[in-house]
Amino acid sequence: MSARSQLRHRSREIALQLIYQLDIRPNADIDEAISLYQSEDEMPGVFSYACELVKGVHENDYEISELLRENIIGWRPERMVAVDKAAISIALYEGVISKKVPVAVAISEAVELAKAFGTEESGRFVNGVLGRIVRKEPKK
Repeated sequence: MSARSQLRHRSREIALQLIYQLDIRPNADIDEAISLYQSEDEMPGVFSYACELVKGVHENDYEISELLRENIIGWRPERMVAVDKAAISIALYEGVISKKVPVAVAISEAVELAKAFGTEESGRFVNGVLGRIVRKEPKK
C-alpha cells in the first residue's frame, strides 16, 4: 500500500468512527462531533479528508438511505449494524455519489473497514450490499 493509500485509509477509519458516533447519537451536531475528535496526532491532510467524507455522507444522507432501502432485502437502514452502515455510506459517497475514487477502491476500503471494526459477517455483508448497488446503478 502506498503512503497516500495509507493516509486515505486512515482518513476513512476516522470518518467511520465519526459517522458511527453520529449514527448512535442522532441529535449530535456534526461540527461539534468533528471538533471533539482528537486530531492533532494525525498526518497533514488526514483529518481534513476524514471531515470531507463525514460532511459528504451527512449532506447526501437521503440519497444514501434511498440506495440502501432499494437494495437491502428484508432490512431497513435503521436496523443495520451501525459500523456496516457507516462503511457502506462512506463507500457510496466516495465511489458513487462524489466519484472521488474508483468504485472498486471504495468497495475494497469499505470491506476492510467493516472487517476491522464490525462483526464477523460484516465484510461479506458490506461487499454484497455494495456489489448489488453498483450493479444496479446506471453507468454515467
